[in-house]
Amino acid sequence: MPEVRLVSSVEGPDGAPVVILANPIGTTRAIWAAQARVLREDYRLLRFELRGHGAPGARSDAPPGPYSIAELGTDVLSLMREYGVATAAYCGISIGGMTGLWLAANAPERISSLVVCCAAITPMPSRQSWLDRAALVRSEGMAAIGEMVPPRWFTPDFIARQPAAVAFVVDMLLGTDPAGYAGCAAAIAAMDLRPALGAIKAPTLVIAGAEDQAAPPWQGAMTASGIADSRLRVIRGTSHLAPYQTPGPVTAAIRAHLAAS
Repeated sequence: MPEVRLVSSVEGPDGAPVVILANPIGTTRAIWAAQARVLREDYRLLRFELRGHGAPGARSDAPPGPYSIAELGTDVLSLMREYGVATAAYCGISIGGMTGLWLAANAPERISSLVVCCAAITPMPSRQSWLDRAALVRSEGMAAIGEMVPPRWFTPDFIARQPAAVAFVVDMLLGTDPAGYAGCAAAIAAMDLRPALGAIKAPTLVIAGAEDQAAPPWQGAMTASGIADSRLRVIRGTSHLAPYQTPGPVTAAIRAHLAAS
């Protein structure tokens, strides 16, 4: 099969250690803006858009789905080859974190350090819910889930206090190609990463949002308990998009982990 063309970018000092930042489903690279401002001082950041994701005019390819977590991981390995990156630290949110777990288990020589943020390892709340969501966006477009998703991404308090910040991310969702979103949703529906955990050797930090419904802290605890040399950090007062809602503590935790790895 031909390689899938992903929109991507690199920033940071030449020759610095590479850190890959991977996004949640329905978002763009801009979700990492707060972390990028800090990390690009010391690291070379490789960011990319998932299949069918990205800003209008700068979307990654969206081949016919369904996709698998393994295919999304292979996309990342192709990007690493494209940029001449032999090894990298990897930080992923939600499906980005799921992909990181697959990479660390299946291409361990390529992943030097891992941060898994707000990612489940079995479909939440259920496999069928993701299949239903994929079918919905295929038939009715992204607007069909525009009101359903924010309460799963953010705490009620954040939605009430920061409407512009919420709207910024909802615009990312609405700008996603329905085919790409549906393909990624099917990948989440089909995944079970529990068998992969024991193969992961990279130093791993698991971050969970204390109020995350989409990937509850118990999922983070299950992930960390299955990986040797891993730690779990639960961030209070935040939900599924913790790096965006509460960038301060999340950025500090990522930076400390990368420095120690």
